[in-house]
Amino acid sequence: MRSRGVEIKTPEQIIAMRRAGLVVEQALTAVGEAIRPGVTTGELDAVAAEVIASAGATPSFLDYGARPDGTGGFTGVICASVNEEIVHGIPGERRLAEGDLISVDCGAHLNGWHGDSARTFAVGEVSAEVQELSATTHRALWAGIAAARLGGRVADISAAVEDASGDYGIIEDFVGHGIGSAMHQPPDVHNYRVRGRTPKIVEGMALAVEPMLVLGSPDNATLEDEWTVVALDGSVAAHWEHTITVTERGVWVLTAADGGEAMLGELGVPFGPLAD
Repeated sequence: MRSRGVEIKTPEQIIAMRRAGLVVEQALTAVGEAIRPGVTTGELDAVAAEVIASAGATPSFLDYGARPDGTGGFTGVICASVNEEIVHGIPGERRLAEGDLISVDCGAHLNGWHGDSARTFAVGEVSAEVQELSATTHRALWAGIAAARLGGRVADISAAVEDASGDYGIIEDFVGHGIGSAMHQPPDVHNYRVRGRTPKIVEGMALAVEPMLVLGSPDNATLEDEWTVVALDGSVAAHWEHTITVTERGVWVLTAADGGEAMLGELGVPFGPLAD
């Protein structure tokens, strides 16, 4: 069902999305365990591909955006964005080095429904300022999630993300989104305050919240590969994301192993699983 262009899922469909979300969680956990200096982003891609395939799911990102002739689609299972790469980094032969920061975005499609999540990982020891960048981005993600309430508006999430982002550069060109039977759907979930009336948050809505912050200027460009987005001043970037829904009981984070229960508890936000 759709309401003002937004796909509204039944409880059974949200539970199906939870299953897809758990596949993504397991893939990102496996990738995180494989990250170390010397590993290539292509090797990390293979780790995620194995987890997704073993769960009977398919990668949401592979061949995403392909033209009618089959060219131009994304060639990875994950987006692997290192240091100044903000999002959509194509996995390949790049070897990680001590002190790198890598953001890994992953999506899985299972029985007709998508899950989408991203985490930022330190490679070995990273500088204090890089560590704080990632920590702040993570806090901004959860601030946005904590702002989601039935009867509230999507803009409430956006405002909370901005307020928690401190003085870091907020990437405005790429935003969160609705998600469900397609990877990207209405509504947009901005990472900064927006004017005008945004959709009300209702039961059955699923949203991907995903702040992206950089140490320096948010000005960015897409490389010739047509995918990789980089900070123009070479600043390091971080990216965190979860897929969420809101029920009568509270917030349910579909891509967190515990459904978000621990973090929501710390933030004083009701936890609202349909089934877990």
